[in-house]
Amino acid sequence: MPHIATRLIGLALLTAPACALAEDHNDAFEFWLNPSASFDLDDNTGLEIETAQRFRSASDGRPDTYFARLWLNQDVSDADTLSGAIERRINDGAANETRFLQQMTTRHGILRTRLRLEQRLVDGADRMGLRLRPRLGAAVPLDEEGRWSFETDAELFWTLRGNNRDSDEGLTGLRTQIGLGYEVNDRLALSLAYLRQQDFESGGPDEVGHAPIIGVEFSF
Repeated sequence: MPHIATRLIGLALLTAPACALAEDHNDAFEFWLNPSASFDLDDNTGLEIETAQRFRSASDGRPDTYFARLWLNQDVSDADTLSGAIERRINDGAANETRFLQQMTTRHGILRTRLRLEQRLVDGADRMGLRLRPRLGAAVPLDEEGRWSFETDAELFWTLRGNNRDSDEGLTGLRTQIGLGYEVNDRLALSLAYLRQQDFESGGPDEVGHAPIIGVEFSF
């Protein structure tokens, strides 16, 4: 699976600049917060509560979004982790959503991969949607203690089945991030990144969101 993620995202990075130059798009500015807390159940198993608050300008017509996820994470080796989660997502002024998620994350030196499958149940939609999200990134230590790191990644959104019968399917989005991480101590880590989210629209200009994102991770 990591090889599939690497090839798909590599292709997206090669083609995305050409698409951006060739097509019009609408830009929107946002602000994201991403606090989370994790709890060890044993040496290889843990629970994580992840939340997000995404604030958007009312002028572009996109709703603020809030979600909470409960993750069960299982380390299957020193470099590989399998995870599953349930999520409830509130879209202020739009349809809310429940998601079930399964993913595999890997580490190869400074490289990071993630392959996530989502089952999406949108309130009032025709059916359950399916989406695949492969991601490729890197985390580069910036000091000898390893407390500071430079982090970047790119993620594809591949819709396998739309929530409505007339929904777009196939490659529907690309998300990229670049930023810094800092481990305050064994229990607290902070991150600050710039995020760009491009939603590919078949019937009009792409929607592009730009957001600073602040992450706060607690470990217990």
